[in-house]
Amino acid sequence: MERLLYYAWRHRLFPLTELKTTKGQTIEVIDTGLQNTNAGPDFFNAKIKIDGILWVGNVEIHHQASDWFLHGHDKDRSYDSVILHVAEVVDAEAVRTNGEEIPQLQLGCPEFLQKNYDELSKTETYPPCYKVIPELSAIQVHSWIASLQVERFEQKMNQVKERLSRCQGNWEDAFFVTLARNLGFGLNGDAFEMWANRIPLRSVDKHRDQLFQVEALFFGQAGLLEAEGGDEYYHQLQKEYRFLSYKFGLTPMDAKWWKFLRLRPSNFPHVRIAQLACLYHRSYGLFSQIMEATTVEEVRALLRGGASPYWITHYSFGTLSPSLPKSWSDTTLDLIIINTVVTFLYTIGHYKGDERLCARAASFLEQLKPERNQIIRMWADCGIKAAHAGDSQALIQLKKAYCDPKKCLYCRIGYEYLKRKPSDF
Repeated sequence: MERLLYYAWRHRLFPLTELKTTKGQTIEVIDTGLQNTNAGPDFFNAKIKIDGILWVGNVEIHHQASDWFLHGHDKDRSYDSVILHVAEVVDAEAVRTNGEEIPQLQLGCPEFLQKNYDELSKTETYPPCYKVIPELSAIQVHSWIASLQVERFEQKMNQVKERLSRCQGNWEDAFFVTLARNLGFGLNGDAFEMWANRIPLRSVDKHRDQLFQVEALFFGQAGLLEAEGGDEYYHQLQKEYRFLSYKFGLTPMDAKWWKFLRLRPSNFPHVRIAQLACLYHRSYGLFSQIMEATTVEEVRALLRGGASPYWITHYSFGTLSPSLPKSWSDTTLDLIIINTVVTFLYTIGHYKGDERLCARAASFLEQLKPERNQIIRMWADCGIKAAHAGDSQALIQLKKAYCDPKKCLYCRIGYEYLKRKPSDF
């Protein structure tokens, strides 16, 4: 497998015997070079001594040496800078465009590396590298966690930029869409984002001082006012939405997108939409206030709210429930801060080149308790415990970006597993 050979080269997992070219010249690898993920040779700027002479250039790696011709490198001037051709099977010479031979190294993928990679790829245990985790030093774990936190920030920032583009550069609208999606908590995330993109916020702004009209627009666009029946409040909203939809030329989404299976009533889409309607109604300038807030408590206070009186005794239309305020719990507020507020602080900080906002984003995560979910419990069982929300975000990134797609070759914990010989376990 060629990518394992790349891995062996990059991490210098060479056999203990002296390296020699196919012509018998001694090889000393000073620097394996920088791996290239684009067109051109596989590794740039390698430093290699061949028979005592230092060469600086590029390295190309193939499973079979004849792939050099199969890929047309003998006719491509960008490969004339290759100083060493590495192949697992040497079945041909490698030449530059002028016919000059290139030194070749026959290098097989170490058996232990192939075996360890197969174990990581095929094992059903999560995470598959659990055996080496207790052996990791605190510095190794902390370093990888810090990198994963940055990756998580970058990934979420790119998602915000995509929404910002769809919102014609309006930061407040992109914030609303992101907040709505995150209130879906995975199960209804896609539905909430679809719904938020259908809300004509400039039209809603004209009726923002009337909570009832905001609710009518919000529930109507969610497709939750299309059914027959319902109680008096439902009929009033339905009637109001018909008027507003005609006024603004609106079309509701299909209610089939909403999922209710295994949802707690407090997480029903009806409740979340009612809470968003109340927040939007009462919070003029919410986005700018949140971006200016310097403490987690300030943000919590800005977001803390509830819903209209009807929802105190309802989780959905027409069915009475025990009287209970429908305000966001502290856990929900913290998840909103982690997934929405922090993300926007970092994104705007990066966009404006304002390091203070980026630092505030990281500070908020460090002030918040780690998330409580199956992923965080899994890592804790393996010996990696999250001290704060920054750590839990990093561990979620590790699971989703590396473990799930089996990208063990790019993971630092995977490296510690892959480099070990059977006697090391």
